Amino acid sequence: MARGRLLSKIMGGDEEEMVDEIVDNEEVEETEESQEVQARSRGRKSKVNVEGSEEGEDKDREDWISEYEGQLTLDVYQTKDNVIIKSTIAGVKTEDLDITIANDMVTIKGERKKEAEVKDDDYFYQECYWGNFSRSIILPVDIDVEGVQAELKDGILTIVLPKAAKAKTKKIKVKNPV
Repeated sequence: MARGRLLSKIMGGDEEEMVDEIVDNEEVEETEESQEVQARSRGRKSKVNVEGSEEGEDKDREDWISEYEGQLTLDVYQTKDNVIIKSTIAGVKTEDLDITIANDMVTIKGERKKEAEVKDDDYFYQECYWGNFSRSIILPVDIDVEGVQAELKDGILTIVLPKAAKAKTKKIKVKNPV
C-alpha cells in the first residue's frame, strides 16, 4: 500500500491537503540541522562537521562513518561466583570476534560484514551497523582469567568471568612468652 493511501486511510483525508493544512497553520523554520537530518534520511550524501574538528573541516558522511567504530551495548551483572557479560552480536561469526582481558578491563572487538552490496539509492532505511565495532569495560571485581569462557549462540554473546577467590583473613592471637 502506498504511503499516501495509508496516511489517507488512517487520517480520513487526502495526504496532500493535510500537509498543506499543517504547513499553513504552523510556522515551519528550516535550520541547517533539519536540512542535514532530511538529507541523511533520504540516503543522500551530506556533510558532517566532526566534533573537535576545525570549523570548515566537513567530511562526507560516509567518510566520517568509516572512521567511526561501532559500539556494543552490554548487560553486565554478577552471580555469587561469576561476572556475566551479555551482548547482542547478530550477524557476526565467531572467527570475527576478539575478546581480550588485560588487568581489570575486558575488550570485545569484531566485525559485522555486509554480505551484499546495495546502492545507497535503493535503501528505504539503513539503520544496521556494518563494519568494525568494539567495547571495553572495567570490571567491578577481580576475576580468575584462566577460567573465563565465551559463547556465541543465536546472536547473543555470553562471557562468563569467574570471580577470583577472595583472600581469607585469619586473626592471629599473639602469645606472651613464658
